[in-house]
Amino acid sequence: MAVPKKHTSISKKRIRKNIWKRKGYWAALKALSLAKSLSTNNSKSFFVRQIKNQTVE
Repeated sequence: MAVPKKHTSISKKRIRKNIWKRKGYWAALKALSLAKSLSTNNSKSFFVRQIKNQTVE
């Protein structure tokens, strides 16, 4: 015989949702910080190969 499942409380659901949102916020913040450091050439932990433009005459 089927037994109905217990429902998750609203507060528990809200806590889980906020944790999930917070993870996305921190990931976006880190990505933005890395992009800023790369654009200003101040990156200490990420190396980008610089390609010099050569003109063909």
